[in-house]
Amino acid sequence: MRSERSGPTNDTGEQPAGGGRADLATETFVAHRNLLFTVAYEMLGSAADAEDVLQETWLRWAGVDLGTVRDQRAYLVRITTRQALSRLRTLGRRKESYVGPWLPAPLLTAPDVAEDVELADSVSMAMLLVMETLTPTERAVFVLREVFDLGYDEIAEAVDKSPAAVRQVAHRARTHVAERRPREIVSPAETRDALDAFQRATETGDLRRLLDILAPDVVFLGDGGGVKQAVLRPVVGAEKVARLLTAGGSRTTAASLRPAQVNAYPALILRLDGAIDTVLAVRIDDGLITGLYAVRNPEKLSHMQQETLLRR
Repeated sequence: MRSERSGPTNDTGEQPAGGGRADLATETFVAHRNLLFTVAYEMLGSAADAEDVLQETWLRWAGVDLGTVRDQRAYLVRITTRQALSRLRTLGRRKESYVGPWLPAPLLTAPDVAEDVELADSVSMAMLLVMETLTPTERAVFVLREVFDLGYDEIAEAVDKSPAAVRQVAHRARTHVAERRPREIVSPAETRDALDAFQRATETGDLRRLLDILAPDVVFLGDGGGVKQAVLRPVVGAEKVARLLTAGGSRTTAASLRPAQVNAYPALILRLDGAIDTVLAVRIDDGLITGLYAVRNPEKLSHMQQETLLRR
């Protein structure tokens, strides 16, 4: 069974008691753990795989001669990046046989994540889906450069390429992302307003109100992973999406639909009999909902029970 925490930490995230070289390694790892998880999660879009990467990072870090390490933070990021790259390629093979659309695993995030606008944008569901279109190396370089502002020399060591090659990869990744990312960074307040209107419309089955908040080319993606019922193909167009949602709402009138902070932005959580059934995140462009992302796969909902601390 996969642990909710990886590496040496206690329930408060503090360093375990003790002394000696082992505790120095532990102290350093714990100090950077949230950063390392954020790096791995942004590269993978999977919280469970990010936890596994942290476990592998710790095992390698525990065997390092700390006297030879000049920059411990950079060294840990390098280990994490290499492990995440390896895992990302494996994850790519798993996605090929995945049932229906694959969506990133949602995270229940602390309010302070939203205060870091760049970090919040980078972990949003919409942005993680854009990063899914990058190659593994492009994604690693983009995350390390654009989100964590690492130098090209540091990134080169992490991805085993020359600094000149990393610059080219970074340029290519930036261009690719710029063509596909939301047209502007939407504030949490704007997202909340759109979700409030969306929630009222779906709960009342008001088709006209739904059509007012949905963009004409809105895309609905559902991820059940073959375990829970979900649309197996993207549903495109305001009329089709609105009818899908109002039909679904009529079947879940006894359910609880509540707002929550997911991946640094407001989202909705659908509970059935008190248990989380669906996490619904949105993408907004020009004041309208252009993307709806419904995650139902139970394996992807494990990090919705408690807040995940993200750092850079």
